Order: sequence, then structure tokens, then C-alpha cells
Amino acid sequence: MTNNWSTRTATDADIPELVRVINAAYRVEDFFIDGDRTDADDIRTRMSDPSMRVIVVDRDGSKSLAGCVLADVHDARGHFAMLSVDPPLQGRGVARVLLNAVEEHCRSEGCEALDLEIVDLREELPAFYEMLGFRAVSTAPFPQQRKLTRPAHLVIMSKALGK
Repeated sequence: MTNNWSTRTATDADIPELVRVINAAYRVEDFFIDGDRTDADDIRTRMSDPSMRVIVVDRDGSKSLAGCVLADVHDARGHFAMLSVDPPLQGRGVARVLLNAVEEHCRSEGCEALDLEIVDLREELPAFYEMLGFRAVSTAPFPQQRKLTRPAHLVIMSKALGK
């Protein structure tokens, strides 16, 4: 397997793999989330939004995905969510390739900034995103309180996008 990762926009045929990769990657949240992160209906609904682009990296030599991310643009601001790398491939640069693709997409759409939300209980994430130029700017309630097994909130992070 090489690490010559490239990106493309997901199609409806990718939905089962998107669900698999996202849910596998988010198993690390089982200590505070009850249930899966997403399902086929959720992904299909998100993909039908014209402001949404789902970017994927194919796994070399197979029909499975190495990773994915959902990106959307509103009012000159980009946003991404569900950055997911198949657990056996984590640490091989897939996330960086996906984030570079998100930034490129958002710049091409005229975005001045890129935002994301992380859950405060994921203590490893602020340092990861800060290393990539993001800074915490505010907090927000966790949107799906019923799925929580312990109190949590979102930390909103943002990064200015240069031209």
C-alpha cells in the first residue's frame, strides 16, 4: 500500500463506506456517546444539501475508503465536520490530505475562514487542530444531548484562510 493519497468528491455509491469509516473512526467517542455517529439516511441528507461537499480518499487497491470529511460553505465561511480516517490507516497522513482539500475547496468558494467544532471531552483534538493553525473562539451546547452519557459541550475553532 502506498501513501500517495488523492481526493475526490463522494457519490451516492460511497454512502455505505462513508457510514462505515465515520462510525469506525468515531468509536473513540464511545466513552461519552451512546450509539453510532451517523447512518445512511443522515449521510444521504447531508449530501443532498447543495452547499455540502463530501471529500473522500480511496484506500489503495480496494473499493473501501481510507477517509472522508464533510465540507460546507456559508457566507464566506467554510466549515468541516466528521473528519474520519479508517482506524488502521490513522497516522499515515490521510487527515492532512483531507484537510488540505477542504481548505482548497473553501478558498475556491471565496471563504475567508474555516470553522469546526470539537467535543470538549476529546482532549487530544485541540492540540492537533492548533498545530494546523486553528484557534478556539467560542463554545456551544452539544446538539444531540440525548446521545450523551456524560455532560459535554462543543468547542468552536476557526482558522483564517489566506488567498
